[in-house]
Amino acid sequence: MGRKHSDARPRFDEEIAPGGYGWWYVDALSADGRHGLTIIAFIGSVFSPYYKRSGRGDPENHSSINVALYGPKARWTMTERPRGSVTRDEDNLQIGPSHLRWAGDHLEIGIVERDKRLFNPFRRRVRGTVRVYPEIANPTAFALDPGQSHIWHCLSPRARVEVEMSEPDIVWSGEAYLDSNFGSESLEEGFRVWHWSRAHIGQDAMVCYEGIRRDGSGFASAIRFGENGSTDQVELPMVAPLPNSLWQITRRTRSDNGHAKVLTTWEDTPFYARSTLASRINGEDVIAVQESLDMDRFASGLVQFMLPYRMPRAKR
Repeated sequence: MGRKHSDARPRFDEEIAPGGYGWWYVDALSADGRHGLTIIAFIGSVFSPYYKRSGRGDPENHSSINVALYGPKARWTMTERPRGSVTRDEDNLQIGPSHLRWAGDHLEIGIVERDKRLFNPFRRRVRGTVRVYPEIANPTAFALDPGQSHIWHCLSPRARVEVEMSEPDIVWSGEAYLDSNFGSESLEEGFRVWHWSRAHIGQDAMVCYEGIRRDGSGFASAIRFGENGSTDQVELPMVAPLPNSLWQITRRTRSDNGHAKVLTTWEDTPFYARSTLASRINGEDVIAVQESLDMDRFASGLVQFMLPYRMPRAKR
């Protein structure tokens, strides 16, 4: 993977070209292991059927914040909104009633959403504040392809999180991860499949990223992020196959001995799966967050037909 240098903080005013995308991603686990979350803010929502049908000419007109709470009182929401509901500058991103704000030393996420999935009779509110405090700040971004059409920036591979939700009523803290991705073309133009995982190792962190590009070429990398801010590409651990998800998504990860165990499947969809794993990296037993994505599945007619039921689009 090539590299491109940037600041070690999220910037919400990044230019996103027609056909492209940008997203900011957080995942977190509670200290007691009972709760988890992922939050993804999209400009040019890469999984939007509406953006795909539109020809992807106006990324900002297809923006959304996906909030998923796992464990007790689980929630899931993702409503796409038009450009009139989006405002952003270097430190702030507002999409509909929710926002992300860089507050100098942490990322504040204000959530005001509702589960609007079609055929869901409850339409439950999801409201609260999540604060992410980086413990490792990484200034180096990586290109996932030779043409640098897809850029991944692991902003903070190790962070702590404070979660205060009023709806549902849950409060917890724990460990977190923060990154951003930007592209000048769609994901399915760039990739067929990928597998990604991250784990905290002592005071450091490890991210393994591998997949097959659309042209058939493969890529694989293991990056260790030191608590002092160092970034080192290290030898890839052994491949550790995982059982397929219920939707038969092929999953894999990396570990010292080629073995890992799925603890919880957070997301199981027709084209991606996100899970927590028990694994061993660099001689240490770790809990990892892992994702497998199949872009051929995503581009299929059946999945495109199903997506609007899960990801409704608002008028404002």
